[in-house]
Amino acid sequence: MKYIVVGGAGFIGSNLVDNLIKKGHEVSVIDNFSTGKKANINPKAIVFEIDMSDIASSEKLISIMRNADTVFLLAAKARVQPSIQKPIEYEMNNTIGVLNILKCAADAKVKRLVYSASSSAYGDSKTMPLVETMPINPLSPYGAQKYYGEVICKVFSHVYGIETVCLRYFNVYGERQNLDGAYALVIGIFASQLLSGQPMTIRGDGEQRRDFTYVGDVVNANILASKSKNVGKGEVINIGNGDNRSINQIADMMGREKIYIDPVIEPKETLADNTLAKKLLGWEPKQIIEDWMPGYKKEIGL
Repeated sequence: MKYIVVGGAGFIGSNLVDNLIKKGHEVSVIDNFSTGKKANINPKAIVFEIDMSDIASSEKLISIMRNADTVFLLAAKARVQPSIQKPIEYEMNNTIGVLNILKCAADAKVKRLVYSASSSAYGDSKTMPLVETMPINPLSPYGAQKYYGEVICKVFSHVYGIETVCLRYFNVYGERQNLDGAYALVIGIFASQLLSGQPMTIRGDGEQRRDFTYVGDVVNANILASKSKNVGKGEVINIGNGDNRSINQIADMMGREKIYIDPVIEPKETLADNTLAKKLLGWEPKQIIEDWMPGYKKEIGL
């Protein structure tokens, strides 16, 4: 099988590339390396350095994608807070870039595109767990942009005939997660602070709760989404563990000193209803964060 992973040098993308190559598939990676790392890429992958929002590269993208079985679209400028600071930069990548990849995939006669969406589209809902049919209420440019990706995927399935499916990720963690920089999430930030001999900084009271989902489970969801006969018309599916932990609990798992700083705009809680993923994809999460954390701490030297 021929697969294209857009964003294959990133955290989730590189783990997906490894899995596909291990299964014996032909895999091409498209990445601009603005956040992804060349060191992450499996040496058996074919690599193309292209910015997906560069419309001038469309012909090259079409050539790379031609007759691929699936394009996995994972590339994005990630995280809520940086998108608030740089909304135009994020819009170009997360909206125009997605539209460009979809059009190129359709022109290249790709069978299916699996889009990496985000639970940030829900915003700050008072009702838990979060179900795909709930109203959308993003609190940031990033959340709005990721939701637009879902909308345009469904449009492309209807208008251009390319099969699409959208996976709403919930707080992905695991091997190769960023430890620093604008794209680091809470576990990576805590790890970086501890490795530097600093206390862990917690926004607000630390009672915000998140549904933490292991990267290996997210990779499995992508592969199942590429094969399932139950999807292909722009379906939106939660990919979350179905349980959650407070930021204080995560800090306690990692140990040592913590301090509290000013809060930021963010949902109080996320919790996925993953019933639809089980029904349409046959997917279930297998990793629990408490079981994973001791090995991770040992690996990074904590």
